[in-house]
Amino acid sequence: MVLAILRGEQTANEIASQYGVHPVLISRWKQTVLENLPELFEDKRQKIDRTQYNEKEERIERLEKIIGQRDYELDWLKKKLSIFGNTPKASPGRPKRT
Repeated sequence: MVLAILRGEQTANEIASQYGVHPVLISRWKQTVLENLPELFEDKRQKIDRTQYNEKEERIERLEKIIGQRDYELDWLKKKLSIFGNTPKASPGRPKRT
């Protein structure tokens, strides 16, 4: 109904009589559609703030670099510790019994 009135193929009275509704109702529907039509085509997705995105990417890169450095240091320490022989490890949180 609304598309027919928007296309202008028929008058509101013709459409109203065809579908059995009051012409005023057809006019209200048309007005509502025309008022809200721009909202149908709005982009409602969240806009990306490029500066904020770049800052987060840089932070992730820094943190990944720190993690890599810590892994390297840990491997180095394990290697140096193995030079002194295989020392038994105590359970975490419990003292080793001798």
